[in-house]
Amino acid sequence: MAKIILYTNRGCPWAHRAHIALKELGLDYEEITIDLNKPREPWYLEVNPRGLVPSLSYNGNIILESAIVAQFLADSHPSHLIPATGNPENSLVRARIAFFVDTFVSKIVPHFHTAVRTESEEARQEASEALAAVIAKDIEPLLPESGFFGGSERLTLAEVLTGSFLLRILAFSKPEHGLLSPALPGLLAQSPKFSRWSSAVVAHESVNFIWDEKAVAYRTKVKRAALNKK
Repeated sequence: MAKIILYTNRGCPWAHRAHIALKELGLDYEEITIDLNKPREPWYLEVNPRGLVPSLSYNGNIILESAIVAQFLADSHPSHLIPATGNPENSLVRARIAFFVDTFVSKIVPHFHTAVRTESEEARQEASEALAAVIAKDIEPLLPESGFFGGSERLTLAEVLTGSFLLRILAFSKPEHGLLSPALPGLLAQSPKFSRWSSAVVAHESVNFIWDEKAVAYRTKVKRAALNKK
């Protein structure tokens, strides 16, 4: 059995991706928490010179960057997450997943960050509207009528790599958090496939088992305040 060490911080959406992959694959691992509020210690910079999380040690081999970590785990432990390479049909599924994740990260994540970083209610409303608009335009057409990505009955690598952000998108519009516009749920309702899919994803145990909504929302507001003081 592989010896797996995950260097992580559970509040980081990128590191969260590795947790989802490991949970869904049923792999045992040692978890080492990296404090992202302090300068990285020299020993961790030897593990990851960039000082980022997650980092994965797999039988002593270090794998960096969240998408690469998740892809490595999925390829090393064949499962329902993604089909193996070797034939055009499987390669097509892999290509569609890769395109979906690229679209999500390049189109959705920037609008999400813009929305949560502003302290102006008007600017937050505008950013939330832009977020909902890009979901309707770029994500909604790529989703199935039922099931997870591609109509799968189980999670795929698409959900592994987007689930941590979906948790935040659906939670941060709550009045008690005030990080996204409270109008966002109504805007997202105009994208019914996204609404159904995202609700199913965040309800899945592999996606939410480390999720601490209140703690993550609080840390996000603290970070926002610090950024806006600069």
